[in-house]
Amino acid sequence: MKIAGSTALVTGANRGLGARIVNELLAADVAKVYATARTLGSIAGSSVIADSRVEPLALDITDPASVRAAAAAASDVTVLVNNAGVLAFGGVLDGDLGSFERDLRTNYLGTLRVTREFVPVLERNAPAAVVNVLTLIALAPVPPMAGYSASKAAAHSLTQALRAELRGRGIEVLGAYPGGIDTDMLAGVEGTRRHRKWSPSGSSPRWPRGTAPCSPTMRPPPPGPSISLTRSSSSRCWPTES
Repeated sequence: MKIAGSTALVTGANRGLGARIVNELLAADVAKVYATARTLGSIAGSSVIADSRVEPLALDITDPASVRAAAAAASDVTVLVNNAGVLAFGGVLDGDLGSFERDLRTNYLGTLRVTREFVPVLERNAPAAVVNVLTLIALAPVPPMAGYSASKAAAHSLTQALRAELRGRGIEVLGAYPGGIDTDMLAGVEGTRRHRKWSPSGSSPRWPRGTAPCSPTMRPPPPGPSISLTRSSSSRCWPTES
């Protein structure tokens, strides 16, 4: 499908990557973008609403009633961008289980809930697309982000399943796998970037310049580099929306 002239909805659009996605969609000449966040107040102060094509919309992806209301209000959507998410730090053995549950409830179940509600909308308006904003960590877990890694791996699996299930219904399903991005979500996190290039005939992975950071202590299968991160903040959780 074509982005120009389409109507998009972006979850977690009030700041960070979500706000940037809205701006890029506008630059690609969409007809309208629903910029969503848990509260309209958090969008009011965002630069994304300066464009008349942007329509703020309240959407809490963990609240079934909120998701249903958003799908009813945005019945003209042709591109759904599942970007909203949260991140809690903690290792497999010592991380707070409540935080892990929050990661799964938001990053996996929230994405699934929104997609289920919008599939009928997208099918009516086809050709359409679902874009799930994932992460390289979905393919190569980072030990200090055990819960987040698992939630994004689940969302990756969901994306693969959706692609198969929606084939032939006029809905493309895409996954985006960025590396670390300098947003509020990673405030207080410092990363070491190492560029490697993958060599099919060699025994060790190498990644092209300009791609994601990679840690030599973690050996990912292609094309999933791992990321070496340290946390310098005492905060435990960085949401992408407020």
